[in-house]
Amino acid sequence: MQTITRKSLLYKTGVEYGDYTINHVEGCAHGCKYPCYAMLMARRFGRIASYEEWTQPKLVSNALELLDAELPRLQSRINFVQLCFTTDPFMYGYPEIDAMTLHIIERINRAGIKVTALTKGLLPHELIETSHDNEFGITLISLDENFRKQYEPGAAPYLDRIAHLRFLHNKGFKTWVSIEPYPTPNIITQDLKVVLRRVAFADKIIFGRLNYNRLVTQYPDYLTFYDQMAQLVSDYCEKHGQEYHIKKGTWSNGHAKRPAGKDGDSIRLLYNRVDPRVAAGPRVGD
Repeated sequence: MQTITRKSLLYKTGVEYGDYTINHVEGCAHGCKYPCYAMLMARRFGRIASYEEWTQPKLVSNALELLDAELPRLQSRINFVQLCFTTDPFMYGYPEIDAMTLHIIERINRAGIKVTALTKGLLPHELIETSHDNEFGITLISLDENFRKQYEPGAAPYLDRIAHLRFLHNKGFKTWVSIEPYPTPNIITQDLKVVLRRVAFADKIIFGRLNYNRLVTQYPDYLTFYDQMAQLVSDYCEKHGQEYHIKKGTWSNGHAKRPAGKDGDSIRLLYNRVDPRVAAGPRVGD
């Protein structure tokens, strides 16, 4: 696969449930068409020119050298390292990325720091050889394979993701599921309870709404819909003893606030610059 080099690797993330992070790949072959926020930002700042370029990932060839140089300097500040926020650490069909990620996890653990990892690929069974302080998760917003093929065309099948997560859970690792970005019923009609039941073994659920897609705002009373879904998740998790986190902006009132001021303005500007064909996204069945 293609490679690039970088001047730095570890950095503090502003994501609400993150600490430090590493993105040791540029682009993502999963090609999510929600649209993908990471792809939109890469296009906005000129790192890529097109969707096609985004889906041809480039591995950071000097990632381990950078990690060896940066860990001693940052080690005392880091609570944990998240893999990844702008790419996927276990990209489906890319064993070179899996291998690099496993080396990165080993070196971070060796420094006494835990890793959390989230993927739409398959969590390798080799992860059982890593520290049991590590936490592993999958993104799962549906169980409908037709939906996946349209919105996450390069990602792993849903049931395979779940099976690999369950394997690690059964080996004693803390596991979590990110149900984000969750679509409105005019995009796909489904029962969120069915998704929750399928991952009832996981230790934690993160839930968030779909953004940057005009089909969402075309759904009647979509704010109420997301309030209802967030309440469903919180009630379900409390009943079954699962941890949960509802992402900011998912509740319409009282629980979390939408982006405001400078950051919110930049997000709205970004949305307005997206090609309407991308921002609308495909409908299941189109």
